[in-house]
Amino acid sequence: MRKYFLLLLIFVSQIITVYANVDKHVDDTLTFNSNLSSNLDSLINLWYVKNAIKTDYSTVKDTNAVIPEFPDSIYIERLQNIPSIIDLSYNKIVRNYIHVYTKQRRKSVEAMIGTADYYFPKIEEIFESYGLPTELKYMAIIESALNPRAVSRVGATGMWQFMYGTARMYDLTVNSYVDERRDPIKSAHAAALFIKDLYAMFNDWTLVIAAYNCGPGNVNKAIRRSGGKRDFWEIFYRLPRETRGYVPAYIAATYTMNYYQEHNLAPKFSKIPISTDTIIISDNLHLKQVSEVLNIPLKALRDLNPQYKIDIIPAKGTCYSLTIPTNSIGSFIDQQDSIFAYKDSVFFNADNTIKNPKRSYYVPQAPTNRDKIIYTVKSGDNIGFISEWYNVRTSDIRYWNNIRGNLIRVGQKLNIYVPKGSKGKYANINKLSFEEKQKKIGKSTQPLVANKSESLDKNFVYYKVRYGDTLWEIAKKYPGISENDIMKLNNISNGRSLKAGQYIKIKSKS
Repeated sequence: MRKYFLLLLIFVSQIITVYANVDKHVDDTLTFNSNLSSNLDSLINLWYVKNAIKTDYSTVKDTNAVIPEFPDSIYIERLQNIPSIIDLSYNKIVRNYIHVYTKQRRKSVEAMIGTADYYFPKIEEIFESYGLPTELKYMAIIESALNPRAVSRVGATGMWQFMYGTARMYDLTVNSYVDERRDPIKSAHAAALFIKDLYAMFNDWTLVIAAYNCGPGNVNKAIRRSGGKRDFWEIFYRLPRETRGYVPAYIAATYTMNYYQEHNLAPKFSKIPISTDTIIISDNLHLKQVSEVLNIPLKALRDLNPQYKIDIIPAKGTCYSLTIPTNSIGSFIDQQDSIFAYKDSVFFNADNTIKNPKRSYYVPQAPTNRDKIIYTVKSGDNIGFISEWYNVRTSDIRYWNNIRGNLIRVGQKLNIYVPKGSKGKYANINKLSFEEKQKKIGKSTQPLVANKSESLDKNFVYYKVRYGDTLWEIAKKYPGISENDIMKLNNISNGRSLKAGQYIKIKSKS
């Protein structure tokens, strides 16, 4: 009897220790909240979501309804009742993320729930075709809040947040006209293939979810440093800080999407037509031609086809798809010749090649509840640096200033919008040197890479950059290393900053 009592005491003490450690790291993992909030904010800024919120509030539950509180036992029971082969563990970290969704960001989450009605059936069908658990669709919530135009600080793009190199590995086209990372269908196929490859490595769905966020190299390192343990919660402390929040956020998103009604959350249904179909286009076409002939709002076409960066489908000599409402399919087929001929000289040359686009299709709108600051671009600046100095997203800087890609020039005036009342905090940034600006945000001002082999740290493996190299191509040379690993090790925020002759750290020799 005494033996069993001692075993019980040991078991209880272990449980207390685990929860104490988890509690100690709650603040660390909640740093992921900034990404989560940014994604939700970017979703709200989409045209069709704004439209839905403006028109649908009168038809849903009172948004000022009481926000219910539930004990841990209820959350545990509900998670256990969700049909899922993926482990849905519960702890204080998961509870904090549930509160983010159900308390702190209610209006944004209601918009996301409504948008899910359009995207989730498509994702489920794709994942089912690859033999994947369909509940992995909730990863798209953590990645982008279901925003196909989401762009992260390091350039990960689309609903599934692919970096350029990974997109190339999974046959997604990225060029000046098309970015298939923003194509909800093609990116979901690529995500499914990536997830299958990760499962072949780890044979554990929770580790797959973690590896999708930080890369398989980081998960393998965490496993090695933990003595070969392969349970997420046992390697928790060895994972990158952001990934510690990623899996709990996934569990919380799964819970929220299944039990939002119990929290008095009501979907805000978007204006995207639920019923759509695709047509294969085999010649150059502008979305305005389709919009004006078929009387489909141009903004709706953009929302249905976010992969076309400047409204042009560059299908001459190849094929691309066009998604339109199902009730317009017949009209498109009947009027196809008229659509291609409509104002064709405005958008294309006589031989139907694309005219050089000189203007963007949108006029950036100043955000509400923010103060405007003008920043003058200096030598050595890039959008990534500027976004960190002002604590804003790179995608916002591009939007506010009508910028495509990352090209900015010395002397260019950029509009930056900071939270209302915080203008004084950022007022002097325009006058500081690069070193002073980096120091202000706690970043090193040392060169990202060394140019002479004698100055290299002997504790690291280095690679000498050649002309034309990309981070993706360099990472492929070293098994278990991802482009994100290299960026973090060298404090690189933009892969385009590589220069021939530079030495970059690849991994530690230990």
